[in-house]
Amino acid sequence: MQPGARNLITDVAGLRVGHAEDRTLRSGVTVLVPDAPCPASVHVMGGAPGTRETDLLAPDKRVQEVDALVLSGGSAFGLDAASGVMDALAQAGRGFAVGDVRVPIVPAAILFDLLNGGDKGWTTNPYRALGRAALDAAGRDFAIGSAGAGHGASVAGLRGGLGSASVRLEDGVTIGALVAVNAVGAATVGDGPHFWAAPFESGAEFGGLGPAPTYPPGVPLRTKRPGEATTIAIIATDAALDKAECQRLATSAHDGIARAIVPAHTPLDGDLIFAMATGHARAPVDPVLLGHAAAACLSRAIARGVHAASPSGGIGPPAWCERFGQG
Repeated sequence: MQPGARNLITDVAGLRVGHAEDRTLRSGVTVLVPDAPCPASVHVMGGAPGTRETDLLAPDKRVQEVDALVLSGGSAFGLDAASGVMDALAQAGRGFAVGDVRVPIVPAAILFDLLNGGDKGWTTNPYRALGRAALDAAGRDFAIGSAGAGHGASVAGLRGGLGSASVRLEDGVTIGALVAVNAVGAATVGDGPHFWAAPFESGAEFGGLGPAPTYPPGVPLRTKRPGEATTIAIIATDAALDKAECQRLATSAHDGIARAIVPAHTPLDGDLIFAMATGHARAPVDPVLLGHAAAACLSRAIARGVHAASPSGGIGPPAWCERFGQG
């Protein structure tokens, strides 16, 4: 299994990703938009999620396809980013048809970055505008690290970030991951630079250091309180899946969080994964291989996001590059 040409979720044909950040706010938004509506579902494993429209993604609910997915900072305030995306998509004529009206279906998930040193004293919620700006910026190429929803994120001891990765299976199916990493747990092992996700690394995409030489006992330092953390992600594939199969894919992909962040899925996190299927590939699907590849791809994306984070400017924890150099 090799990464796609970009090693981004947009290696899945028919997808675009856009970011918008506010450096004064120290927060941002990331939007994934398919060229055409497609099936999607979700699975939540954390104890403190913040979401919008996720009930609609259950396999038994009427609406079968979504128009975009939103990952945002800002805690519950960030859910308004989806409103900005909806506005723009409605103006473009997209959405679920109800008579003469179209209602864009835009599920969203948020992470908590309200205590990261940014100016949060707004009088008007900024996330609606950030959501629209992120959609306007959507393209096949996009930044990872301190970008979009990962701009103000952190993990135990380090700055977090926005990560992405892809993999192409031998049968031609492509899988991609997009993740904003803001976890209670640690992405690196002990006090060293090695990533928990090292066994899944492709080449030197997050430093090429390999596995840690030793693994310390106990739980990594916990620096966040309840409600202040989460890892929110999207898995996408060009396989032809329905909503129920997307939900199973999202469930399997949670293994990727557990392999890349220690501890994961805590009561203090809101860990959540969306899964989307564009259906561009018509190869027969092996659900076991698809789920395994999604989990491994997400582990890589998590490490890439933390590894690529920009220097912190002395606010909050240091970036990986500040603490460990360039690897």
